[in-house]
Amino acid sequence: MNTKYIDLISQTYYFPQEEFKLKDNNLEFHDINLMELIKEYGAPLKFTYLPKISENIQRAKGWFNNAIEKNNYKGNYNYCYCTKSSHFQHVLDEALTNDIHIETSSAFDIDIVEKMMKKGKINKDTFVICNGFKRAQYVSNIARLINNGHSNCIPIIDNYEEIDLLSEEVKEDFKIGIRIASEEEPKFEFYTSRLGIGYRNIVPFYEDQIKNNEKVELKMLHFFINTGIRDTAYYWNELVKCLKVYVRLKKICPTLDSLNIGGGFPIKNSLHFEYDYQYMIDEIINQINNFCEEAEVPVPNIFTEFGSFTVGESGGAIYEVLYQKQQNDREKWNMINSSFITTLPDTWAINKRFIMLAINRWEDEYERVLLGGLTCDSDDYYNSEQHMNAIYLPKYKKEKPLYIGFFNTGAYQESIGGFGGLQHCLIPSPKHILIDKDKDGNITTKLFSNQQKSEDLLKILGYDDN
Repeated sequence: MNTKYIDLISQTYYFPQEEFKLKDNNLEFHDINLMELIKEYGAPLKFTYLPKISENIQRAKGWFNNAIEKNNYKGNYNYCYCTKSSHFQHVLDEALTNDIHIETSSAFDIDIVEKMMKKGKINKDTFVICNGFKRAQYVSNIARLINNGHSNCIPIIDNYEEIDLLSEEVKEDFKIGIRIASEEEPKFEFYTSRLGIGYRNIVPFYEDQIKNNEKVELKMLHFFINTGIRDTAYYWNELVKCLKVYVRLKKICPTLDSLNIGGGFPIKNSLHFEYDYQYMIDEIINQINNFCEEAEVPVPNIFTEFGSFTVGESGGAIYEVLYQKQQNDREKWNMINSSFITTLPDTWAINKRFIMLAINRWEDEYERVLLGGLTCDSDDYYNSEQHMNAIYLPKYKKEKPLYIGFFNTGAYQESIGGFGGLQHCLIPSPKHILIDKDKDGNITTKLFSNQQKSEDLLKILGYDDN
């Protein structure tokens, strides 16, 4: 009878996979010996595998280049990284080695851009696409960037007042884009995105505020789908509506030459994950090509804004199972030595799924369990609602430590969880490790941040003796 954990995984999924394999009964992730990582740094811990960031950027560039060549597309492709997915310097440093551009969301993003410019990571050719609702400080920072000569900074107009606000502070002529307020999926509680300007209002808005404004040049139409780029009737329908607006605008606005198809690619959230990236890109480029040809207008340059796709699959979190609680005849709770609410907040907030696997003891028998966090909050758990299937792990044995890993967690979790700040029930943030490869291809590790100490939290709370 096949009762071992390795049997369960092998029968349920195609295993091993490109990034996951076993060595000496322990799980490896991109050839990283996770048990050695645990022995050196302990658990809980978080890690970022930096080479995966560049790998995904280059994959996307290759897919778009293939589609452009296949469809004889006359426009260019520009890859943008959404900094809101992870603002950390080590992420930006790695991403910017790949000749990409930046998309910002708020005022302090511009300060990061200026820091990276001083380091030579960003230059005057780098597009800085400024999204989001723009309060006074954001407007001032955008204006400062443009006034200092960064002509490829393109604020994306989100509401009717932003052009006037920017014009007051930007000294010279400047470029802008307009964000389309796309319609949301039928399951949403509202019909139209709160961000951007409605489809029907964009052309009148252009004619009223932009057409005769000698200081402003419209360069980009920004199209964003909250659910991402997926092969659904909803996505294709919204793309067609976007293209109708682009064609109408292009016929009266010669300077419009770029289409930003925001909305990210999905990332792997299960060992069952399948997504034909090349097919989707081929179809998008083909549809834009055909639509513009029929309308007899030039095709736009294509911009994409990939955040989760850029950084998500680089991250992971490792926990130790501290104890097992048998709460009734059916439910066994494996208690981890951290908190899901604080370290993987998307599991709690939106039932986000991540790949979860045992790291050691793959030859042991398995059992069905629930996973509980350390806080006293009843929502601090991870179960089959978030996981693709019921959760099975090697049987808990007090004398044989069990470690589990959550993978592809690199997007949003640190910022949403409040990195370096207060954590629910004062559960400390775990260590964070940076993993890289040297010039010979050998794995290297470096401690980025230690686990929070009580004095760190007490100082924030005002219990500072000084």
